[in-house]
Amino acid sequence: MTEKQGDARHLETLDRDLARFSRLEDMGAVVARPMVGIGISLVFVLIAGIAAMLFFGQESNTVIVVVAACLGAYMALNIGANDVANNMGPAVGANALSMGGAIAIAVIFESAGALIAGGDVVSTIAKGIIAPESMGTASVFIWAMMSALLSAALWVNLATWVGAPVSTTHSVVGGVMGAGIAAAGFTAVNWPTMSAIAASWVISPVLGGVVAAMFLWLIKSRIIYREDKIAAARTWVPILVGIMAGTFASYLALKGLKKIIKIDLPLSLLIGAAIGVVVWLVMIPLIRKQSEGLENRNKSLKVLFGIPLVVSAALLSFAHGANDVANAVGPLAAIVQASQSGDFTASVSIPAWVMVIGAFGISFGLFLFGPKLIRMVGGQITKLNPMRAYCVALSAAITVIVASWLGLPVSSTHIAVGAVFGVGFFREWDAERRIRKARLAMPDKPVFAPEERRRRKLVRRSHFMTIIAAWVITVPAAALLSAVIFFVISSTMG
Repeated sequence: MTEKQGDARHLETLDRDLARFSRLEDMGAVVARPMVGIGISLVFVLIAGIAAMLFFGQESNTVIVVVAACLGAYMALNIGANDVANNMGPAVGANALSMGGAIAIAVIFESAGALIAGGDVVSTIAKGIIAPESMGTASVFIWAMMSALLSAALWVNLATWVGAPVSTTHSVVGGVMGAGIAAAGFTAVNWPTMSAIAASWVISPVLGGVVAAMFLWLIKSRIIYREDKIAAARTWVPILVGIMAGTFASYLALKGLKKIIKIDLPLSLLIGAAIGVVVWLVMIPLIRKQSEGLENRNKSLKVLFGIPLVVSAALLSFAHGANDVANAVGPLAAIVQASQSGDFTASVSIPAWVMVIGAFGISFGLFLFGPKLIRMVGGQITKLNPMRAYCVALSAAITVIVASWLGLPVSSTHIAVGAVFGVGFFREWDAERRIRKARLAMPDKPVFAPEERRRRKLVRRSHFMTIIAAWVITVPAAALLSAVIFFVISSTMG
């Protein structure tokens, strides 16, 4: 063997060894990434506990408050991992935002919503689910709230792990109900409120899906199926963006700004109408300029919906942070108040440090664990483009306003995911309608076999069934888990 051949063989061996090492590094990175997320989460939970110790002082119940703060931080992490996907998933799935851009926008606007407009007062026990007087003593009340917080967090964590977007509100409601029943029996539960929440399981997603499908039908009939798509878009896109702006203005005025100013429904609709008209007038010349030189095809239309979709995702995140932060910090604030004063029947004010734990927890949870659910909502239920995703975002805001007007306790998760399903099922119906129309026009043209047509369904049935099942069992599962945790805590502490 010549010296040159020997060198070549050594180089080949080195290349193979380097390739193996590179593969090992890649595998190590894949294994380590979840561990890094879990490690950072544990650090955040510990920091929340230390913060509680510093702010609460050296009082007799400090240990209980520290534990509750850690549980509140854990719940906030899970809200970020699961709930925020509903706001960002459609924009990412439509390629209007990258995953990094979506996470950055969501972190900023979720935190802003929680800190600027987060509700400063929550009812003693989540949304009047149980009568606080039935708890008897402050200790029993504190154990019940801790059980509710832990059970809700564990359930949302499990749902995120299996890839099911569930309602964090319903998880907390189930947790409070289960702990209340365990502590004071079935008579402690406000069953009319629970019946309304159960009704919202059906109403929320159906209403969201119907509204989203109606807007998609409007876009298809007035823009996509027109001879001159660009001319149609110049007329309708400013109107649609005006509707979006007005809707979000009403939504934020009604739901997101309670802490700053109290606005009732008629005034919020008036504010929305005024802003909608202004935005419509402003958008007319902007869309005309943006549409110059665009080809007369569907792909060109996506450009016109990109920026409105990004703005809608940011506004949804702000409103979500303002509303759903209470799911993490409401029970924690109730525990803090009961530990300080012993009063657990009055309304609960949320201290600033408690709100900060909720805001940062949601942001950390989204950053560390959110991408999985964002991808699922945005791309794995049905294929989204900017127009379809726009319909989902608009439907979410409109449905919440309608539900507020009707006095229905709806879930933003159910509405957003229901809107995604509505868009997908409408596309299936529209595709079947066009096939039937083509068959009547050209009866000799071959059609797909039934098996092939089933394969071409535009909504993935496996995800549909998984999500529906998770929705149905959320309240009973969280309630059962909470009851078990309450019995364990009360037997240990008692």
